[in-house]
Amino acid sequence: MVTREAARTAPETALERELRRVAGAVPDPELPVVSLAELGVLRGVRVTYAPDGHRAVRVELTPTYTGCPAIGAMSDDVRRALREQGQSDVEVVTVLAPPWSTDDISEDGRRKLAEAGIAPPGPRGGGAVPLSLAIRCPHCGSTATELLSRFSSTACKALRRCTSCGEPFDHFKEL
Repeated sequence: MVTREAARTAPETALERELRRVAGAVPDPELPVVSLAELGVLRGVRVTYAPDGHRAVRVELTPTYTGCPAIGAMSDDVRRALREQGQSDVEVVTVLAPPWSTDDISEDGRRKLAEAGIAPPGPRGGGAVPLSLAIRCPHCGSTATELLSRFSSTACKALRRCTSCGEPFDHFKEL
């Protein structure tokens, strides 16, 4: 049997790459324009085998913040997607270390957020969260925007309005 420690250090297999692709393609339940892989919450997919040949799949997800109410829906959706691929024993676990950061959002994810009218977060670069007064409007590109509410449809977004075009928009907060 492959131990959990050995599974973490073993190179990724072709099956694991395929299952990572399937799990990673699951849309985020709160931001369905981006996948779990693009959002950066999918942390790992490992397959282990028992001596009798039984195969188990373990998927690790890191929520965007420690009380994220969407983690249950993410887990259910990943389980469903992998079961549709013939994986009957799927365990989805929440891992909090290392913590998720907006730096984990892929470039495609940032582009898709902007195309959906959600201002993507700026890069943190591993340092302190920058204070930025220049949040770009995803509709017209202007940086003349104002904060309407610290929270929008989800806790990870703020509601802003562009003073140039007048359109309101969500801004994915930097974490």
